Parts: sequence; C-alpha cells; structure tokens
Amino acid sequence: MRPFDPTLDVEDPGWREHFHVPLFAPPQDFPDAPGSAYPEVAYFAGNSLGLKPRATREALLTEFDQWANWGVEGQLSGPRPWKDYHEALTEPTARLVGALPHEVVVMNSLTVNIHLLFATFYRPAGARTKVVMEDIVFPSDGYAVASQVAWHGLDPAEHVVRLRPRDGEDTLRTEDVVRTIRDLGDEVAVVFFSAVNYLTGEWLDMPAITAAGHEVGATVGWDLAHAAGNVPVSLHDWDVDFAAWCSYKYLNSGPGSLAGCFIHERHAKDTSLPRLAGWWGTRTETRFRMERDFDPPPTADAWQVSNPPIFAMAPVQVSLEIFDDVGMAVLRERSLRLTAYLRDLLHEVRADIGGRGLEVVTPAEPGRHGCQLSVRFTRDIHELAAILRDLDGVIADTRNPDIIRFAPVPLYSTYLDCWRAADALHRRLA
Repeated sequence: MRPFDPTLDVEDPGWREHFHVPLFAPPQDFPDAPGSAYPEVAYFAGNSLGLKPRATREALLTEFDQWANWGVEGQLSGPRPWKDYHEALTEPTARLVGALPHEVVVMNSLTVNIHLLFATFYRPAGARTKVVMEDIVFPSDGYAVASQVAWHGLDPAEHVVRLRPRDGEDTLRTEDVVRTIRDLGDEVAVVFFSAVNYLTGEWLDMPAITAAGHEVGATVGWDLAHAAGNVPVSLHDWDVDFAAWCSYKYLNSGPGSLAGCFIHERHAKDTSLPRLAGWWGTRTETRFRMERDFDPPPTADAWQVSNPPIFAMAPVQVSLEIFDDVGMAVLRERSLRLTAYLRDLLHEVRADIGGRGLEVVTPAEPGRHGCQLSVRFTRDIHELAAILRDLDGVIADTRNPDIIRFAPVPLYSTYLDCWRAADALHRRLA
C-alpha cells in the first residue's frame, strides 16, 4: 500500500479547526497500539453523529444566561427574544436545501416531521392508496409509513410498495424505480424515498424520480437524513412536494437535535390543507392572542405544533453559519476528492490481500454518492470495527449483516484520516 503524502492535507486542509475531534486513548493493556501514533481519532461516523463545533458551547451559554437574567420575559424581550428565534434559521436552512425561505422550517425530530407531513400529503382516495418507497430503508421510515397507511384503515402489506435492488445488486436503478411508478399509475398516492440510502450510500436521482411521481399524479417526498449537508439538493427547482431531515449527522447539531421540513410553496400557500395543528403554527402576529380558531400563515411555519426548544435550536444555528461560510458547492468538491482518495486506497487494500475480504458497495459515479463509502466484509464486522476503534483509533459504524460505513466528512476529515483507515484495514485483513 502506498505511503501517505502529507502534502495532500497541506494543499486541501478543510475546516477541521472549527470542530472538537475526540482524542485517541489506547487501551491500558496495549499502550503501543498502532493508533497511539496519532493524538486524535480518525472519525468516519459523521453520517451517524457529527462532531461538535467549537462555537456551540458559547451559543448555548448565551441562551442559558438569557434564561437566568430574563426568565419568562426572555420570550418577548432581551437581546434576542425566543418568540422569533426560529426565524433566524429560515434563510440559511433554505440555502442549504435549495428552497425558498417560506418553504422551510426547523422543528421536532425527523420521524415526527415525517408523520406531520404524511398527515397532510397522504390522503388515500379511491384507487390512489399506495406509497412507493425503497425496501432497504432506515427502519424508522418504514415504521412511520406503515403506521400512516394503517391509520387510514389500510393494510401496509398491500398498500406499501417497497422496491429492492435487482438480484445480485446492492443499489436501486433509477429506471426500475421510474418503471414501477409508471406501472402502478393512478394507484400511487405518495412516492417517498431516502435521497441518500443509509446503508449503501447511494444518492438516488431525485429529479427523475420526482418527475415520474408527478407524471402519475402522485405526491413526492424525500427523507434527506443522509443528504442534507452531504450532497447539493435543489428541492424547489426539482419540484419536490415535501421533505424532512435531521441535523445531528452531517449538520453537526448534536445528538437528537432538531430536524428540518420543506413544503413546496404551492402547498405552503394553501392554508386549507389538512394538518395536525398546534398553537405555534398560527400566524406570528396573532399567536399570543390565544384565539379560538387556527389561523395558519401561507408558509412552512404553519406545520409547527409547539414552541421550539431554544437550547436545541442554538446548535442548529451554529451549524448553519458554518455551512453558509463555507458553501455547499465548495464542500461538495472537497467531498468528492476525499471520497475518491479513500476509494482508491480501499481498492489498493483489496488488491494487496488477493481481491477478497472487502468490497465497496457504494456507487462509484460522482452523481450517485455522497461522502459515505459502505464497505462489505467477509469477516465479523463488529469484531473488526472494535479493533479499528480500540487499537487503530479509526471510528466507523457497522450495519448488519456485513457493512461498515466510512464517511470522510469534508468539513473536518483529512486525507491522513483516510490513509489511516486503509492502512489499518490492510494490516487487519492481510
């Protein structure tokens, strides 16, 4: 395997200085573990939980101080009243996902938002009852969709169509998805896919699938959990009806932090649409009048239910400021460079160990993946991942039955991180 070239990180450094990277502590009974040559871990789990920005602590302390100094008056007074706090997140969120400001809102958690969106956009009637989605999906999405179908008195086994890759393949083909949608025709109520698949790292052709859904009269939604902050998306221009995403992965907003929603303006402006309403979804100017009747604004804000948790919202703003400063286009370019480098190294490892033992299942075409590379192993993945973590200081995550996911996140991952992962695998698999 090739030696590491330190000029790579000198010439393409990223923004690692804005983040806390965990230190590597070798086991007490193995102080000379290979990873002990490095002060920090090589962190590849940002697709599960992003690293903490250095600015997050101060942002939270500011809100703690407002609470201490103002109490309930902080809602309407103080240096930054909480009543309007979420509005500061609107424009940077819109820029992140390619939306208009009145089409997005930060609120709740991902699966809660999926339920709120399905309450509006899944309204089965006549023959149009089916939801089309991928079969290999993060379980929460599958549970949410099945429960929404059952809520309408329908059998998910009959009315949820889950698409699998062709035999012997790991990822879906766009033409197969489009063909299924067209074949089902006016039976399709909602098309709902993950933009980037959590297991394989495949980035689906969002414009083509969205257009296919609209051709048959269906509503099209996307789960951007592994796409927001990872790949460039243009939800408004691609004519997506609705979308939801979390912010604790690539958006680095902390464990369980707030999620985002997108509702295309043609729907957001329709205040007659059914929804699960709450007082924070009323118009800002009338919210504190405690009126009897629900009065939603013609924006995505109307899908809010409860007042936002400020201590969860402050880290989201810190993250969005980083993305605004760097820009998704610049991040995407570095992401492709890092991922290509890691992929090449993994191919070298595979060749050196005799073409066996590992296989990258994430599509190689730049337009079909983000920064995650999913790697299939023939040995026990849990044992291997534990060795990589404890002895080599390489943190990645496992997905049953045989995948370890490596995500070189362009904001803070380095070329040295990538080389360390490949070098460790080379030693462990040889």
